[in-house]
Amino acid sequence: MSEYSISVVQIEKPEEMNFILGQTHFIKSVEDLYEAIVNSVPTAEFGIAFCEASGARKVRSIGNNDELQQIAEKNAMNISAGHSFIIFIKNCFPLHILHNIKRVPEVCRIFCATANPTKIMIGETEIQGEKGRGIIGVIDGFTPVGIENDEDISWRKEFLRKIGYKC
Repeated sequence: MSEYSISVVQIEKPEEMNFILGQTHFIKSVEDLYEAIVNSVPTAEFGIAFCEASGARKVRSIGNNDELQQIAEKNAMNISAGHSFIIFIKNCFPLHILHNIKRVPEVCRIFCATANPTKIMIGETEIQGEKGRGIIGVIDGFTPVGIENDEDISWRKEFLRKIGYKC
């Protein structure tokens, strides 16, 4: 069995900003993810970064907001896990674009879509004499503190109707 290590990477972002973290498998992913977002919510602002796992092994990025693209690039470099991608968004929520992102043929999985404080668990090992890294899992937010009561249920239902997700 080969040697390995596990580390944790904190996602660095403004507190209320949503992001999507996933895994894909091809260099054209950044362009296809761009199209998926603008075809879902044309007014969305976003930055995408993708960690290429072979070839030139660059962080490939694209977006329509320079600040969000730079945040995506910084986090992608911190994660440095092959074939992972991260998208930071404004003017929409993950649920507005997630369906189309999942439908991009290269997308293998979505690890999380959240605005919560998030840490990424990374596994690292040697592959053919070089370092390889992969995402093991995601810690999204905090643990529950109890089970919702009638008041909590009422709040949830009112909130969803107030923001237009239920009628």
